[in-house]
Amino acid sequence: MILSELKNYFVEHKRAAIGDLANRFHTEPDALRGMLATLESKGRVRRIDGKSPCAPCTKCTDGSLEIYEWVD
Repeated sequence: MILSELKNYFVEHKRAAIGDLANRFHTEPDALRGMLATLESKGRVRRIDGKSPCAPCTKCTDGSLEIYEWVD
């Protein structure tokens, strides 16, 4: 996968959780974080605070709370 594929995904979907991206691109989350860091440094994506509003609940996985958003 290359950055342009990730960019195209964000342009279409606007937001995505790291777990969803890992499933979509068949890539490890750590590899995606490196690519997302590149896009972040260019001001193209930003990480959204993914704190769960239901604090005692443990049903969400870490990947579902790590959310990135495309910046126009």
